[in-house]
Amino acid sequence: MVIESMDISNRIAGLYKTEASKMISVLCKYYGIQFLDNAEEIVNDTFLTASEDWVKKGIPNNPIPWLYSVAKNKANNRYKRDKIHHQKVIDHYLQETVSSEMDFDIVMEEVIDSQLMMMFVLSHPSIPMESQIGLALRILCGFTIDEIAKTFLTNKETISKRLYRAKEVLRENGISLEYPTSDEFQNRLQSVLRTLYLIFNKGYSMEGLETEIRRSLCLESIHLCSLLLETKISIHSDVYALLSLFCFQYSRFDARLGEEGEMILYEDQKREFWNLEFIQKGKYFYHLMSQNPMFSKFHLEANIAFWHSFPEGTNGKWQSICELYSALLFIESSSLIQLNRIYAVYKAYGNKEAIEELDKLALPKSSYYFSLLGELYSELDPLQSKEYFMEAISYVTSSQEMNSIQNRMKKLL
Repeated sequence: MVIESMDISNRIAGLYKTEASKMISVLCKYYGIQFLDNAEEIVNDTFLTASEDWVKKGIPNNPIPWLYSVAKNKANNRYKRDKIHHQKVIDHYLQETVSSEMDFDIVMEEVIDSQLMMMFVLSHPSIPMESQIGLALRILCGFTIDEIAKTFLTNKETISKRLYRAKEVLRENGISLEYPTSDEFQNRLQSVLRTLYLIFNKGYSMEGLETEIRRSLCLESIHLCSLLLETKISIHSDVYALLSLFCFQYSRFDARLGEEGEMILYEDQKREFWNLEFIQKGKYFYHLMSQNPMFSKFHLEANIAFWHSFPEGTNGKWQSICELYSALLFIESSSLIQLNRIYAVYKAYGNKEAIEELDKLALPKSSYYFSLLGELYSELDPLQSKEYFMEAISYVTSSQEMNSIQNRMKKLL
């Protein structure tokens, strides 16, 4: 009986992860984005009802329609009961057009459409970028407030206030759950892609987060980006490029983590730990992106990730990566891109040329800056290299980064 109860709990937890965000989006499509808080409460209450009902009666033959049906009934009851919400928050258009009884068949047909609309709403330019990411994690990815706080390396109170203010902005501006107009669609699409890009990078950066949270961030980014291909209006070369980049990067997720939690740098990774399935997916989307090539950040980064998927010794690999980083600097000039370009110069043309290039740049001091210097001097002057690595350690912000640098130093002995 205990085992059966655990099985039901695990099933409900799995369904919550896959269906909760869809259900919230569908409820908001019918009752408006102003219903967002109610929708979250109703969906959570629906799964609580499921946990109580299914233990007694067993899991229904069709659990997903059961969940939507219960959520629909709860939403209808809330809608009819909450007169203040109905009169003061729901705008005139919705009062005239929304039925108090949702059509269940239409709900099931429009789940994906509702999710896509929600993606565009949560990336609205009136919402600060950090809040866009927080809302996407909460509403689209189903992250708890605790998990979002860990992602931002802050506390629950800060995240709760941030999300509350963002929802207030949506309500105050009367933003509807619908696709942007044709005139603003491309700008809004770029906003969605930028949000997904930042979410993925939070998971891929290995900065102070548990492995499973990081993995979830990456996989949810891939899932949501793939969702954009479900409707013709958002099929765009930049979507293919971002998906290609995500897949190539994620293919090395497990290879980047050592036994003691340290970060394994690219040159030390074992290719047998690379995920070949995601490399193939990356190449598939790379091919689609290449049919309509663009000079964009996502295209250039996807190209860089494409070349990184090839083994060492591949003809023209590092020369191509170096040229791509040079092009990327025209779009986004940052110290990280400059340092990555210097490393590509080192791999393509040698350490002396890379050192000369680095000396020309006035870059801020950081662990990556001194780690790169340590790498460049590792063959020329091991003692100097060790000093640079020691300097890098003084800038580290995580134990994983420190372990990684220490492992590089051991190779000097």
